[in-house]
Amino acid sequence: MKALRFTASLLLVGAILALYRVLPPAKINNTTVALTLLLAILGVSTWWGLAEATAASILAVLGFNYFFLPPVGTLTIQDPQNLVAFIAFLVTAVTASQLSDRARRRAAEAEARRLEIERLYALVQAMMPGGSARKTIREFVNKVVQVFGCDGAAFYYRPTGEILRSGPESQPVSDHDLQAAAEIDDISINVGRSLATAPVRLGGRPLGSMALIGALPSEQTLRAIVNLVAITIEKARALEDASHAEAARQSEVLKSALLDSLAHDIKTPLTSIKAAVTSLLGSAPRTERELLTIINEEADRLNQLAAEVIAMARIEAGKLHLEKRPVGARDLIASALAECAVPLKGRPVTVNVAKGLPAAEADREFVEQVVKQFIENAVNYSPEGSPIAITAELKSGRIMIGVADRGPGIEENERSRVFDKFFRGRQHRFSTKGTGMGLAIAKGIVEAHGERIWVESEPGHGSAFYFSLPVVVGAQPEEVAKVERGQNPGGG
Repeated sequence: MKALRFTASLLLVGAILALYRVLPPAKINNTTVALTLLLAILGVSTWWGLAEATAASILAVLGFNYFFLPPVGTLTIQDPQNLVAFIAFLVTAVTASQLSDRARRRAAEAEARRLEIERLYALVQAMMPGGSARKTIREFVNKVVQVFGCDGAAFYYRPTGEILRSGPESQPVSDHDLQAAAEIDDISINVGRSLATAPVRLGGRPLGSMALIGALPSEQTLRAIVNLVAITIEKARALEDASHAEAARQSEVLKSALLDSLAHDIKTPLTSIKAAVTSLLGSAPRTERELLTIINEEADRLNQLAAEVIAMARIEAGKLHLEKRPVGARDLIASALAECAVPLKGRPVTVNVAKGLPAAEADREFVEQVVKQFIENAVNYSPEGSPIAITAELKSGRIMIGVADRGPGIEENERSRVFDKFFRGRQHRFSTKGTGMGLAIAKGIVEAHGERIWVESEPGHGSAFYFSLPVVVGAQPEEVAKVERGQNPGGG
């Protein structure tokens, strides 16, 4: 094809020279011949390229000199004016050829860029993630081959180690080449093999590599392709994670609703059982009283279990509605101690509430439940008769309430899990009664107040559970006494 274009260029110049040669000399002049040859050379440069135009220029210069510049029939020039005209023609022909070729190449490059932009746009339009990352990669590889006309494409997905291929010619790039390409820093283009490989990264995090075989796009377009596939994969992964999270949330909501409903259904017959047993205990003979007492205690335990299940279900469903008002720490502790009077029987309990402690802004009923849970936890996990210490103080603008025991303590690897549902320490897994939900409920209540709960423990020296509460804005120490007496703080 190249040789044919050279031949056609030379024949065109030869035809022009022959035409002017056969015409009568009186009807032509050298300027007309030169301009005609120059136009032909510009046409050759525009249509076929610089090399063909250069060859045509050389033939035109030699022919113009031989046939039209005196002495005709030789390659010598006698008249200085003709020499100047000859040189001007030569320079003009070569310069015009170069300019025309440059314009043609730039037009071709602009057209190629336009075409690649259209292809990239088509690729973007086609790649709207709607499935898993693997499905998105498969569709992307197939679409690249289709849109850019490549012989084949391959993608190495590093997180799973999977290699996806498209097109019959995707085998020339090996699995090892793709894995190695994921570790390099830049694009590699092998023109001889018609092969391009590029790492795929997002924010410096490697996702894998991609290879194209056959008709290759420009390096800039190749960079745009790998950047696009990185963004598409990340978006697909984000959508997939969001879908899983939503499914898990819906499952949790359903589970909480079922637990809540089940607990309510259990609570209704328990109320009847409790009422009947209480009535029978008053008039039952001694021989039956022991059995009725067991029924009564187990009914209380089942009632407590149902209450904890309902509380846990509400916390997990985000349906814990707080009625916040000023609450005195001393009053909270006193109420919780009164509720726990039976299990605390025979236990030395010390209460240390800091003087001038302002009121806390909290839901009294729920927070009292947290203090009660801490006390019951201390009773269950410390030796009978060992002391329990309860404190309340102001730290960093928060009221801190804590309950400490002299039990065996909590191992370091278990401290971060003590507030999980159903968790029990290795030492007490089978020896202590309860549902394992008490501390999880306490955590949910405290976090619903926007505060934090934690434990401090040293094996062999006991544990101390703490939680924080916000201070009532503008609360004065004197108002605490009014709160504890059940008066309206701020009323007369």
